[in-house]
Amino acid sequence: MSNTRFSARVIVACALLAVAPALWAQNAAVVNNKPIPKAKVDEFMKALAAQGRPETPELRAAVRDELIARELFSQEAERKGLARKPDVQMQIENTRQQILIQALIREYADKHPIKDEDIKAEYDKLAAESSEKEYKARHILVESEDSAKKIIEELGKGAKFEDLAKQSKDPGSAQNGGDLDWNTAGTFVKPFSDAMVALAKGKYTEAPVKTQFGWHVIRLDDMRDGTPPPMEQVRPQIQQELERRRVEQMQKELRAKAKIQ
Repeated sequence: MSNTRFSARVIVACALLAVAPALWAQNAAVVNNKPIPKAKVDEFMKALAAQGRPETPELRAAVRDELIARELFSQEAERKGLARKPDVQMQIENTRQQILIQALIREYADKHPIKDEDIKAEYDKLAAESSEKEYKARHILVESEDSAKKIIEELGKGAKFEDLAKQSKDPGSAQNGGDLDWNTAGTFVKPFSDAMVALAKGKYTEAPVKTQFGWHVIRLDDMRDGTPPPMEQVRPQIQQELERRRVEQMQKELRAKAKIQ
């Protein structure tokens, strides 16, 4: 062998030795000549950190071992030809499709971000729709119409509603003078709400009100315009809903352009 050819081989060998450490540094392991990139370990560690798991050398080693085990199982399944089985192919395709869909939605969201003005506009719309009146009412619930009529008679004679409410069979309000706190009319069953909203402030029903729960005597203590929650409190829900609508719109556009038979 000539000195020139020998020198060339030495140079190539040295070059490979120089490159090898860099290649190994990029991999967490090599299983049967198939590398497991270090980035894959990093990705797992990031997911665990998001779950509150602190990064430790022991945890990183455990993740590496897990990835090695997965690679061994995967290689063995490939060797046995399991990837060619129809049911396995279908599962692989379903998973592939789901990953692509998620990537498409992320890309679409990045190009069409929800802006602050979009959230504000939606909040204003919802606030206007939720300006339904709220009512602060009390009630006394009894078994029979006659019992309810007797309560109304006692109220007419000056008895205190709060005292009479102690006999109510509604345990949630009986010990609080029949207080039902603030609610919209839609919170209650229709016969109850119809009677309540017809009352003037401070008045009680002069006839018993029947519902599926029994017989009610109702007093309206106060009413007010509905107050929507602060925008920052409902911002996440509004943003999620706007994002859902945009994905739905994208789906409609794709469907309109597609040839579906």
